[in-house]
Amino acid sequence: WLVIDRKVYDVSKFSKQHPGGSRVISHYAGQDATDAFVAFHNDESLVKKYLKSLLIGELAPDQPSFESNKKKSLLEDFRELRCTIKKMGLLRPNYIFFFLIFLHLLVLDAASWLVVWYFGISLVPFLVGIAFFTIAQIQMGWFQHDLGHCSVFRKPKWNRLLQIVVINVLKGLPASWWNHLHNQHHAKPNCFRKDPDLNMHPLLFSLGKTLSVEV
Repeated sequence: WLVIDRKVYDVSKFSKQHPGGSRVISHYAGQDATDAFVAFHNDESLVKKYLKSLLIGELAPDQPSFESNKKKSLLEDFRELRCTIKKMGLLRPNYIFFFLIFLHLLVLDAASWLVVWYFGISLVPFLVGIAFFTIAQIQMGWFQHDLGHCSVFRKPKWNRLLQIVVINVLKGLPASWWNHLHNQHHAKPNCFRKDPDLNMHPLLFSLGKTLSVEV
């Protein structure tokens, strides 16, 4: 069970068909998932249609809709800030910007191979080719990151399609693998045993008393 906007939902069976993966949604079992729900779903009206059949109740009036380890004032400030950012239009993508990003990474990738092909594999052309290729690969990583977040196009399917082109074809990594891990990272950022980034590199994040002891 989880809570969204003070309404309680039983997602036990639905979690297996959840597009974002069952593990992401299971991280919020028994918790308030309102902010994560808003952050992950651009089209709330569409998703709420599927929620109707999962609704099993509502929190009592005296029951707080936030976790006991969170400060209510901070939560309210965060939600107010997000509404302000949305009203200002800062979440709307600039298509020209993303087109230029995609174009320049393709140019750099092609240039890396053309330099080596035309000038040979002597030291200077080889290093120049490496520089072009490295910059292109890093830019591809961040571009597919935005696509994975469905932040470029309004329709998720177009984001997923271009993400597959960028990460699968150009970088040689599976988009499904990246989305599975990265969705969990944003669902529970820096939470040990839930954020895969910490699970993969526990020693790099073992700062402080609590986490270092648990690691």
